[in-house]
Amino acid sequence: MTATVFVAVYLAAVLYIGIFAFRGRRGSGAEDFFLAGRSLGGFVFLFSLFGTHMTAFAILGASGHAFQNGIVTYGLMASSSALVVPLLYLFLGTRIWALGKKHGFMTPVQIFRDRWECGHIGTVIFAVQAVLLIPYIIIGVMGGGTAIRAISGGFVPYWLGGLVVALVVMSYVFFGGMRGTAWVNTFQTLLFLSFGTIAIVVIGYGMGGFPAAMEQLLADPAKAHLLSRERIPPLYFLSYTFIPLSAIAFPHIGIFCLTANKMSQFRRTVILYPVCLLAIWLPCVFLGVAANAVPEVPQTARDAVLLHLLSLYSPEWLAGILGAGIMAAVMASDSQILALSTMFTEDVFAYYGHKERFGEAAQVFTGRMFVVLVTAISYAVAQRAPASIFEIASQYAFSGFAAMSPVVAAALLWRGSTKWGALASTLWIASAVFGVAWLQSAIPAPPPGSPPVPVWTVGESVLIARGTAGTSVFGMLPAVAMTLVSALLMGVVSVLTPKPAQTTIARYFGA
Repeated sequence: MTATVFVAVYLAAVLYIGIFAFRGRRGSGAEDFFLAGRSLGGFVFLFSLFGTHMTAFAILGASGHAFQNGIVTYGLMASSSALVVPLLYLFLGTRIWALGKKHGFMTPVQIFRDRWECGHIGTVIFAVQAVLLIPYIIIGVMGGGTAIRAISGGFVPYWLGGLVVALVVMSYVFFGGMRGTAWVNTFQTLLFLSFGTIAIVVIGYGMGGFPAAMEQLLADPAKAHLLSRERIPPLYFLSYTFIPLSAIAFPHIGIFCLTANKMSQFRRTVILYPVCLLAIWLPCVFLGVAANAVPEVPQTARDAVLLHLLSLYSPEWLAGILGAGIMAAVMASDSQILALSTMFTEDVFAYYGHKERFGEAAQVFTGRMFVVLVTAISYAVAQRAPASIFEIASQYAFSGFAAMSPVVAAALLWRGSTKWGALASTLWIASAVFGVAWLQSAIPAPPPGSPPVPVWTVGESVLIARGTAGTSVFGMLPAVAMTLVSALLMGVVSVLTPKPAQTTIARYFGA
């Protein structure tokens, strides 16, 4: 109960910060509510942007995946993200910021509509992005339910823990908008950056030192593979380099890029992002691997492995504090909810004339109601989600948005891109993600440690297989095929279809 009280105090503090930020707003318009008036300073911009990218996937998902698959988890996601994501912010994030500052854009879809002179095609892109973002929000609710249930020792059930987190996030997003969300994300990022260092010291001391745990794993033939990459095929390993491409295509990341006060704030973000990533992923992955040397941690722990270690090796009051650090990462789904609200009110409500008809106050109210609706849907789906946090994020949200990255890059960098190329890529992405979801629901995953089950073979070549961690295409993540085909469609269809007016192209690329 002591640990539960600490987490309850933390949730109350987060709620206060979010609502207090709303009181400190500078205006009452849509730009202030959805973009914090484009006024975020360098410190808040860095930590809120990083915090909104590192969600329950980074804390609970990474440790759970490392618990089952070993130290290779760090190589799969963290190392490639540390290289790819800063470059995306440098070359594409700054471009998004400049266009938003110049033309007043508030969402990526507004850039697409203006750049390609498209109307309803922009609505199609919005719909696909909204559907792809829902899994990201779902893992936040799942993480909240899992964390509170484990911290309370089962006293608070999964459904109630998820409900509490969903209501807290919904409340401060509802009242605080982007400014409240940014303040909360900054506070939470500082908290879970500190969590990793404290947790690894406390748990390592309680286990009697990590060297002994690693030696124990190395001496066990059934667990020695956890310290190597031997069970991950090279192609599958390399295919994870496509996953970080999703960062710039995520609507909440694109919208966050619009909130910076100055372009120079991107410089600090690009430099410090890999450092922050190291501070988050390394402790979580290492502790997930080390948990295999602890008999008291059940093999079914999955996403709750860190919480089991805290309950075993830290005093109850410290477990509560560290549990609050885990909750900080779990609750970073607030930005996704706000992003969907921003997109709906700008790309649907305002675009189809309702802002002029009912006024800007009605637009903000509609955005708040959409926050409630999205939270309710995400909570309902999270109660039935059978997969792990890592699998849901990598197979659906990350794969879909990685395939969306050629669309974003074409809009910002290629004069010859067209709306028809964007439509072809978007429809392909929607059908591909739906196909993966259908396949994984129709064919159950094999038991852990079992070889993948072939789904489609040509001769002796396995084209599609169903593995323990999800689906593979040509031995790689679906994100690879989805991204390459998306880029091909964007290029070929754009070459064959009419271009926007020269005046429109000149506004983006010069005469």
